[in-house]
Amino acid sequence: EDVLKVKLVVGDTNDRVLLDNLFSDYDISAVMHFAAYAYVGESVTDPAKYYRNNVTGTLTLLEAMVAASINKLVFSSTCATYGVPKTVPIPEDHPQNPINPYGASKLMVERILSDFYTAYDLKSVTFRYFNAAGADPEGRLGEDHTPETHLIPLVLLTALGKRESISIFGTDYPTADGTCIRDYIHVQDLASAHVLGLDYLLKGGDSEIFNLGNGNGFSVKEVIEAARLVTKQEIKAIECDRRPGDPPALVGSSDKARKLLGWYPQYCDINTILSHAWQWHQKRHGVTDAGLRVPAA
Repeated sequence: EDVLKVKLVVGDTNDRVLLDNLFSDYDISAVMHFAAYAYVGESVTDPAKYYRNNVTGTLTLLEAMVAASINKLVFSSTCATYGVPKTVPIPEDHPQNPINPYGASKLMVERILSDFYTAYDLKSVTFRYFNAAGADPEGRLGEDHTPETHLIPLVLLTALGKRESISIFGTDYPTADGTCIRDYIHVQDLASAHVLGLDYLLKGGDSEIFNLGNGNGFSVKEVIEAARLVTKQEIKAIECDRRPGDPPALVGSSDKARKLLGWYPQYCDINTILSHAWQWHQKRHGVTDAGLRVPAA
């Protein structure tokens, strides 16, 4: 709620003048950096866009922070830095070998942060997200991308009749049902981790990297089936070829975040994640469970 009350300045992380002015005009003690492009498939077809924004933009931000003597950063990275994991669940010290430019761009930033810590004492908490999903349990905020590429909102939009079907990209992966497995973390749990990470830095914590996931994976087919149960709707699924850059399984160990930050996810059940997202999407599109139209919020 407090975030909704602050002043919004729309800009570009590559705009050094804007950043310098912001850091000069406001008394800022730490930065939370979420700005990035994050579509795996697009990163394969247009890598320049990702390196320019995700890497160069972050470097510009960090240089502005150093110039303004701001030395604390919470950074959103990704499990895509691991590439195809050798072990599951994935610990933070697992080798990093990204298989798409999106993951590579985030890994580059992680290495830049390490160097900035050594050279400028800029301390950071880096969170490697697994698959953020769900919605605010009170229905105030939810996932609404244009274009939408994330599985859960796409499945729910299909349940709402906004799409004819949901595509399953690849059914020949080395998993139990042949579809990709992902670790879904509720957005509320993700947000609480960032508060803890910021507090950790403000209390003098050193630079650290943490996975943020539930430690449990669900396949694409399992998510679709769970969505059918939650929404009580038939959801047509079409099997398609694989997308470039998708690892078979990504499931993370978050033991380190639990130990050092005291972070414990509250919404681990996939049905709960889907239910909160379903509640928000119905409200967003003015639809009730019975399919009756109601005024959109």
